[in-house]
Amino acid sequence: MRRIIMTALGGNALLRSGESPSIQAQFQNARRALKALLPLFREGAAMCLTHGNGPQVGNILIRSEESIGKAYLIPLEVAVGQSEGEIGYLLQQSVVNLLAKEGISRDVVGLLTQVEVDPADPAFRKPEKPVGPFLSKLDADFLRKQGLNIVEERGRGFRRVVPSPRPLRILESRVVADLVHRGVVVIAAGGGGIPVARKRGAYQGVAAVIDKDRAAGLLARQLRADMLLLLTGVDHVMLNYGTKQQRPLREFSVSEATGWLAEGQFPPGSMGPKIEAAIEFLTNGGKEVLITSPEKLRRTMERKAGTRIVP
Repeated sequence: MRRIIMTALGGNALLRSGESPSIQAQFQNARRALKALLPLFREGAAMCLTHGNGPQVGNILIRSEESIGKAYLIPLEVAVGQSEGEIGYLLQQSVVNLLAKEGISRDVVGLLTQVEVDPADPAFRKPEKPVGPFLSKLDADFLRKQGLNIVEERGRGFRRVVPSPRPLRILESRVVADLVHRGVVVIAAGGGGIPVARKRGAYQGVAAVIDKDRAAGLLARQLRADMLLLLTGVDHVMLNYGTKQQRPLREFSVSEATGWLAEGQFPPGSMGPKIEAAIEFLTNGGKEVLITSPEKLRRTMERKAGTRIVP
C-alpha cells in the first residue's frame, strides 16, 4: 500500500516576511515550496495538503475594516473561509501544473473544510494566534487603543492575535479520507479550517482561527497517515531559541518533546502547536513527524538536516 503523508505548509511560506504581498508572489512561493514535495509525488505517496493563513486573513480583515461604509464587514470566520478558497486555488493550480510538467497523472482537489470547536474553549478568553502583517510599535499602540489584542513576537515585531481554540472534529474528514485513499491529492483544512460550533442543535461559525498544525495533526490521525510533515520558515526546531544557548534538535522522542513543552521551550504562538500536534499524532499510531523548511526537506528525509520526531 502507498504510504499516506499529511503535509502542512506555513502561511509565511506563501507570503514571506519583508516581501511585498501579492497574488503573484504567493504563486511563486507556492511553486517553490511544492517543488520540494516532488520526490514524494514521484514515489506515489497518497498526499493531503493543508496550509497556514495568518498573513492572508490579516490582509482580508484590513481590507474589510478599511472599506467600512462602502462594503459589508467580513466576520473573522468568513475571512478564514475566504483565505481557504484563495490559498486552496493557488496550491491546487500549482500542484496540477507541477505534476503535469513531471508527467505524473494525479487528480487534485481543494475542499472548503469546517472544523468543530468547543464554544467554551479557554482560548476565547485568551487570544494568542497571530494574524496579519507585522506592525510598527506606533501602529500596534493605535490598534490596542481600538480594543484589539496585540502581542510582540521576539525579534520580529508586533502582530494582532485572535482566539485559537483546539480542533475537535473535521466535519468533512470522511470525504477527505475517501479521496486520499483513491490517490487524489487533497487540499483541506486550510488555515486550520473554518471554525464552527454546535449551538442549539445546529452549526454556526465562530470568530476564531484554528492553528493549522493542530488541524493537520487531527486530520493526519483521522486519515491514519504514516507521516506528518510540517514545512515552515525555519530549518529545524531549536532548544533555548533566541538565547546564546540555542541549539538545533535533529531527532527526539515523544517523551523528550513532552518534557520540553512542559518547560516552556516551545511558545504557544510559534513552535508550540507544532510540537503538540506531533505528540498527539505519534501517540495515536503515527510513525514519524518531520519539521523543516521546504528547502531542507530532501536532506531532512535523508536524515542530514531538519528535525525528526519519533514515538
